Amino acid sequence: MRAQFVLSEIGVGLRRNLTMTFAVVVSVALSLALFGGALMMSDQVNKMKDYWYDKVNVSIYLCSKGDAETFTKCAKGAVTEAQKTAIKADLDKMDDLVETVSYESSDEAYKHYQDQFKGTPMASSITPDQLQESYRVKLKDPSKYKVIATAFAGRDGVQSVQDQRGILENLFALLNGMKVAAFCVMALMLVIALMLIINTVRVSAFSRRRETGIMRLVGASSFYIQTPFIMEAAVAGLIGGVVACGLLAAGRFFTVDHGLMLQEKLNLIHFIGWNEVITKFPLVLAISVLMPALAASFVLRKYLKV
Repeated sequence: MRAQFVLSEIGVGLRRNLTMTFAVVVSVALSLALFGGALMMSDQVNKMKDYWYDKVNVSIYLCSKGDAETFTKCAKGAVTEAQKTAIKADLDKMDDLVETVSYESSDEAYKHYQDQFKGTPMASSITPDQLQESYRVKLKDPSKYKVIATAFAGRDGVQSVQDQRGILENLFALLNGMKVAAFCVMALMLVIALMLIINTVRVSAFSRRRETGIMRLVGASSFYIQTPFIMEAAVAGLIGGVVACGLLAAGRFFTVDHGLMLQEKLNLIHFIGWNEVITKFPLVLAISVLMPALAASFVLRKYLKV
């Protein structure tokens, strides 16, 4: 009987404050969707780091004929066969740091350049002798790049030493910035949701002050009086949490698998799978229930003395 009474009171409260309940649902759904999206973005960045950092190389670019006027390091002219042999021998000695070493000639660099920039105006203006020969060095630990840079950057015949990871760092910095921005917007939306929950509970309690007074007179406990209000907030939050999970699933489905089909269009990016999406649902649903329930309990105790 008591459970039936509590459920009926929840239904009455939700119907009386339908507009504010809808606002709570929307704000909770948006804030938790942003929260889940930020967590998914963090997983995506970490997955991309693991994938790309394992594939990046350190490139040792050698001096070409045309570099003498452009680079002071190549003032002595193009790299000689003896210098290339010495560089390769020193790389072979670093077997504790270096996993593999591959040589790329000017002709091979030209072919790769044409494949990459095919159809662009610059592709037709570049000749093989304008591109440097290079050694592509794959490190066992990419963080040890500075060891290679220190050993080869100032040597005769070496134009420059470039760590490809540095290029990726700019991309990951941008993605991390977007993640932080999503968390900031999420925090703002959570504050708005809490304010709406507080106002909804206060209005609901005020509209039922007569019933609450009668319950006090007949000796009802504070817990029994508070339960319908707390459950109303929890139910509204739970609906918002379910909507948030739906938004996260729809976002993954319509951007990666279908719709935009990023998985097919961006083959170089390994997107997170459904497992990373589904594992966010329990946390989102737990927050969607606990946050409104705790906020409602706080309001009833502190402000309404229920």
